[in-house]
Amino acid sequence: MTTTDLDPKSPDSGPDSTVEASGPAADAGAAAPASFVVNVPGLADAELEPEPLDPEQIVSGDPVVTGKVLWESPDGRQIRGIWQITPGVVTDTEANELFVVVSGRATIEVEGGQVLEVGPGDACVLREGDRTRWTVHQTLRKAYHISL
Repeated sequence: MTTTDLDPKSPDSGPDSTVEASGPAADAGAAAPASFVVNVPGLADAELEPEPLDPEQIVSGDPVVTGKVLWESPDGRQIRGIWQITPGVVTDTEANELFVVVSGRATIEVEGGQVLEVGPGDACVLREGDRTRWTVHQTLRKAYHISL
């Protein structure tokens, strides 16, 4: 078991999470990171920092966004973290993102596409450039990976 801050290539960079890599790539020192699992103690109640919304994004309610970047690649093109939004309706233009809902519920309407209902345990992929409308029913917290 190796300790890391969500970067499988940095074995001693943080005490708050664990990573276990397995398979041939884990032993061969391959250029790409090995498969791994991450456990982030306290994810559901980690303290987050304010991330003010552009007022033009708010459709209704008084939603408040907070977040915390847990890891960022050296070139800044890969970001992993925690994000939270309180109830309300907002619009956004998405990046390439994979996220897992930790708590809360929301409806995400993709312009010209699907309506996604997300809740605890749901994994969701959003494509770069998707224009979305988020109706947050219960404060939603997610763990995410964004590729820029």
